[in-house]
Amino acid sequence: MSTEEHVWRAHVVRRLRERNRKECDNFKEIIEQNNRLIDHVAQLKADNLKISVENEQLRNAVSTGGTGSNVAIATLEKKLLSQQEELTELHKRKGENSQMIVDLNQKVEQQRIIISEKEHSLVEQQTNNNRLRAEVQLLHSSLEELKKLNNTMLDEHTALQLAFSSLEEKMRGVQDENRRLLERLMQYKSKDADKLNEENESIIRKRLPSIFRKRSAKLKRDLEDAVREPSSSSNTASSPGAASLQRNSSPAQFVGGLIGDEDFDEAAINGAMEAIGLDDNEYISARFTAGDIAENSRASIDTLKATGYLGQANPTKILMKFEAHENESHAVRWSPVERMVATGGADRKVKLWDIGKNSTEPRAVLSGSSAGINSVDFDSTGAYILGTSNDYGARVWTVMDNRLRHTLTGHSGKVMAAKYVQEPIKVVTGSHDRTLKIWDLRSIACIETKFAGSSCNDLVTTDSLGSTIISGHYDKKIRFWDIRTEKQADDVLMPAKITSLDLSKDCNYLICSVRDDTIKLLDLRKNQVISTFTNEHFKISCDFARASFNSSGLKIACGSADGAIYIWNVNGFLEATLKGHSTAVNAVSWSPNNNLLASVGKNKRCTIYSES
Repeated sequence: MSTEEHVWRAHVVRRLRERNRKECDNFKEIIEQNNRLIDHVAQLKADNLKISVENEQLRNAVSTGGTGSNVAIATLEKKLLSQQEELTELHKRKGENSQMIVDLNQKVEQQRIIISEKEHSLVEQQTNNNRLRAEVQLLHSSLEELKKLNNTMLDEHTALQLAFSSLEEKMRGVQDENRRLLERLMQYKSKDADKLNEENESIIRKRLPSIFRKRSAKLKRDLEDAVREPSSSSNTASSPGAASLQRNSSPAQFVGGLIGDEDFDEAAINGAMEAIGLDDNEYISARFTAGDIAENSRASIDTLKATGYLGQANPTKILMKFEAHENESHAVRWSPVERMVATGGADRKVKLWDIGKNSTEPRAVLSGSSAGINSVDFDSTGAYILGTSNDYGARVWTVMDNRLRHTLTGHSGKVMAAKYVQEPIKVVTGSHDRTLKIWDLRSIACIETKFAGSSCNDLVTTDSLGSTIISGHYDKKIRFWDIRTEKQADDVLMPAKITSLDLSKDCNYLICSVRDDTIKLLDLRKNQVISTFTNEHFKISCDFARASFNSSGLKIACGSADGAIYIWNVNGFLEATLKGHSTAVNAVSWSPNNNLLASVGKNKRCTIYSES
């Protein structure tokens, strides 16, 4: 404290000296001139006294007599007069200088008062400074404690994150092992079923050899009759061997007229059909299209397929309809494990809807995005949901607690699509900045950037390991990326820009919605377009319109600008057109566990379709 006191005392002395220098230097010349005048006045007084003495002497001499002395006296009197005038002038100057000195003294006194006030303020500031220094020391000590506590918390967080990653890897390993065991179990069951079928076939062949001969002969006669009488197909319903074609009919009902119930039951008929290698399509074709193919016969087969007789029925009934978002809805996706739908819209929210409970209130609202949502996707376990946004980022939430886990930022354009790669470790994103980025969720960092040269509208990964990434772009190209190497496979050129991609469950087929109002089906084993789906009323609604495979990979659904949803069979047949939207449909998603179809569009609503 003594050192600080010495410092401020020295500072005060230095300031006083500086003040004296500033105030005295301005009046130094006046003071010196005044001193010279005073000295000159004293000299003049001495001269005046001397002259007075001489004058007195001269007067005494004049009184004694002499003419020359009168002239000298006159001269001396004249000189005395001038000296008196000069003395008067000097007195006048002295008065002025004295007044100036008084004024300067008053100013000095004022400056002294100001200095005393400054000194008092300096003392107060010094006291306040000491108090603030004490507070700063306390804050420094508190900051050090907080840093130590923060380091401890970071260490604990790192340890917990490592433990969590380890547990997730273990869980993933257990799930993979469970999947492998299920696949092995299914293989064993398939082998057992094949073996059992072989045994049944051998038993049937031994017990019913004559039945096959009768059936073959009768079928041959029917085919010959059909060739001779092409119109017989129109009378099939009235013939003794025909049954009504209903959706719940079995293939055995079509052959009821060939072999009577007294010979064998329905199970035996089915076994016999399998034994001679005749499936449903072949048998129906033999009965309806023998000889020349008739148009009404072909229509009958197509009607059977469209109504679900030979396959899964179409979801044509509106199960529920609800307002999903405040603005336009952009994305929809089913959970792989629950009857739950995730939707994303222009209101910057991702919402989860529990379809199993028929609830029109959202199960959860996932926030964190600062712009509209472009796509949503689940991981294979349904535990995490991945969303992309127009704010140049992608985000990962947990479904169980609805918490935002990761925010992936680094793109310079809006992010249109994201998929898991080597889940749940990595994520790949595609953006309008013409790049694809691969992210490591453990370090929340971009580990690889692939430069596509064109805006990416959608992407898919071929397997759980994500070894191949397929992306669709604005420049009409589908690009294939192998993340294990730096090489890029050959591109596939489409006739217009690509709006969406979707893979079949076996990863052998890819559908691609194209802006020329068509949907292309590609065989990935050949990298070739094998089919094109279109309709005169079908129009792609926007640049991010999404098409979808169903769970079996046999049907394709896509929304149109007229508010309808078109469902095609992979063979090219338009099976159904669903109504339910009054405006353009942006995205559809088929449930992986049941025959439900979800759709969203520009009218804010989400519509769920089920079987009628």
